[in-house]
This record gives sequence, C-alpha cells and structure tokens, in this order.
Amino acid sequence: MTAPKFLGYSFNPVSFWYLYSAERKLSAMILEVNNTFDERHMYFLKPSEDPPEEISHSYEESATIEALPILKNGTAQPMSTGLPRKPTRFTNSWTKEFHVSPFNSRNGTYSLVAYDPLYPSMSGRGSVNNTVTLKSSKAYSKLVARIFSEGVPVDPQTMSTWHKLKFLGSWWWVGFVTYPRIVREAGKLFFRRKLHVWFRPEPLKTSIGRHADATEQVLEASFRSYLRYLVKSATYPLIVTYTAAGICDASEETMKSECGKDNTSDVRFLEFKVLTPVFYSRFVHYAHDLEAFFNEFYESGTIWLSEPLVLPGLALKKPRPPHSIPNLLNYLCFKAIQSLRRRPAPIEGPNARSRAVKQSTAEKKSDIRIFRLSAMDGYILAETTLAEQKKYRMEVLKLFISDRIALGSVDLLKAELFLLKCILTWILAGSLSSL
Repeated sequence: MTAPKFLGYSFNPVSFWYLYSAERKLSAMILEVNNTFDERHMYFLKPSEDPPEEISHSYEESATIEALPILKNGTAQPMSTGLPRKPTRFTNSWTKEFHVSPFNSRNGTYSLVAYDPLYPSMSGRGSVNNTVTLKSSKAYSKLVARIFSEGVPVDPQTMSTWHKLKFLGSWWWVGFVTYPRIVREAGKLFFRRKLHVWFRPEPLKTSIGRHADATEQVLEASFRSYLRYLVKSATYPLIVTYTAAGICDASEETMKSECGKDNTSDVRFLEFKVLTPVFYSRFVHYAHDLEAFFNEFYESGTIWLSEPLVLPGLALKKPRPPHSIPNLLNYLCFKAIQSLRRRPAPIEGPNARSRAVKQSTAEKKSDIRIFRLSAMDGYILAETTLAEQKKYRMEVLKLFISDRIALGSVDLLKAELFLLKCILTWILAGSLSSL
C-alpha cells in the first residue's frame, strides 16, 4: 500500500507491504519508511502474541468489510455477506532505528496495529486501517498516526473511462502537496511551538542512504579505484567487500590482494560499507588515510567496518617518492588543494540537539598540523589518466572552495559564480556601450 506516481513523481513517508503465507494468511509486514533527506529504512515485522499498550482505534471506527460495496460497471454493488465482522489484527512493537523528524531523536520505539484488508484468505475487499504510535525512550506516547480508508473500494478493471478521468481529477494533486504539507507543519512546530530541533544523524548500517550528488559520484569513482589499489598492494592475503552508498549502478565489489593468492588459510576479510555518500566528500579533506578511516568509523559514523583492526596494515604504506608534475596546471591545482585542505568537523551523534547549540558551548580547537598532499592525491597523480586527474582535482577544488565561501555547498558556489559572471558581464557591457 503506497502512494502512486503521477508524471513520474511520488513521495511516500511510509509504504506498507503485506506478506501472506502459502495458506493465504497475513504472516508479516514491511514498513518502508522514507524521510525528506532521501534516506530509507525497512522494518520487517512479524505478528506479536501480546496486545500492544499504545493508543489504538477500534476497527468499528471505519467501515466494516461486511458493508463495503465495490464498483461494477460503474455501479455500486453490495459484497457477499457472511464474512466475519473483524479481520485479522496484526500488532508489533520495535525499536526506532531511523531519523524521520527533526523534532524527535532516533531514540524510542514504534508500535503498529494493522488489520488485514484482504481477510479472509486474500479474498476480501476490506478497508485499510493502520495505526502507528511513536513512544519516547521513557515509554510515553509522543505521536499517533493513523491511515485508514472510509470510501468505497474501486476495482480499476471495472471502471469506465469517465470514472477513471474523475478519479484522476480528484487525486492527481495529492502527491505533489505531501512534501509542502510536511514543511508547513514543521514550520508550525518550530516557530509556534518552539520545539527542539535534533540534528540529523547519518543512517545506520541497516538503513539506505540518500543518492549521491554529482560531486560525490565523481569522488566515489576515485575512492573505489584508490581502495582497489590499496587492497591489491596489501602485504598479506586480504579480501575486501566494498559496498558503495548512493550509487545505483555499481554498489558492491569484491577486491583481493595480490599477496598470497594461493594461500587461503591466512586470508583476512573486511566488509567495508559506506553508509552515506557524504563520506566521499569528507574523505578527501583528510591528509592521512588511517585518521580518515577511524574518524569516519568511530566518530562520525559514515562507514561501517567488520574488522577495523585490518585498517593499519591497509592504510600505512611506504611513502611514495616525491611527485614529479610536468603539467603546470596540475601543479597549481594540487598546490591549491594542499593549501585549502583541512580536517572536517565530526558529525553530530544521534542524540545531539541542533549544531548551533553544541558549537556555542564547545571549545573551538584548531589543527596545527601542516597538511601535505594526501596518499589518495598521490595515487591520482601517479596512477590515473589526465582526464581522471582533471575530474578529481576540479571536484575537490570546488568542494574546498565552497567550504570557505559557500557554506560547504557546491550548488551555492555555482550560484555565486553565476552571479559573479552576470556582474562582470554587466560591467563589461556598460564599458563597451560607453565606448
């Protein structure tokens, strides 16, 4: 049960999947939750034996399946009688693992009360009636959301052209206003109710991160190539399963070291999963690989590693000889990268309130180390083509410059550059017109 696409667009805060057994009994459900940050999480639920304690609505509040008619040739017809009055009641409670609203932390629990709309044996046409309750970490109800149907079930195969057009005319706009409605309600909670804003944590290993933007896609390709090089040149038998984030076409790859290919007894395994594509833009800010891996794993939570202790042997390599850069443009760009590079600030944890509050009370610290070209910079210069070097240096430079003058947003930097071009064009046009 989900919101349909119209003109290729849809936004589904939550979709319900009903899973039936071979005996046509509702045996499990999946709640597919999407937030406004383009992230997704699946909750797989089996029916609970104990009744839930949360606020719920009785099935009688909605139409009973005994009284619901269906459309046949455009005319309402009563359903066959004799069906049980109440369908199967599905209940479950589980821990919250996904950030949805900025006004709630990632703590707490959910509970679900749902009724089988196809009861009995997937042959009925009952109403939709699902209630989800959010409880705080102190076990009191904070939010009760109910989705239910109160109209007549419609079979699209029996609808006339006129009824289809009437249906589309009534519902086509609903999907487009879902997101604006969310923003409107958030504005009420923030400006009128003065609710606390919780900083969005990066998704957990069990969630699906957002799609990578254009900059992150380029940096992901560079990082994948660099990680493949590190694994290949490892001094011990190693197999790494790398899972990208936000990349649809090439999400997972298995990489193997050249050392000890025939020795399978001492091989070490590492699962390297990127949880959010922001990792790629953060990784290039570090000058030292080992620091980057451990900070992003332990502190910021942008990656997940099955065996973190494998990293020192992977990242600590013999230093490369001094780079010879015959290309002047490459030399100037990478010197600029070296000058602009600075270690990124740690990402707030799931229980931190707004970043501004924490920064106002935290003591500011400065990094006094002199940053050099990173090992990944050296790999790009020594092992890749000029075209790959150009793509890498341009994206990294845009990223570093946006940190200084565009609040860390490459899109805002592009807008600033466009405005600057407009101003220069205007000045140049004025000068030419005066001549």
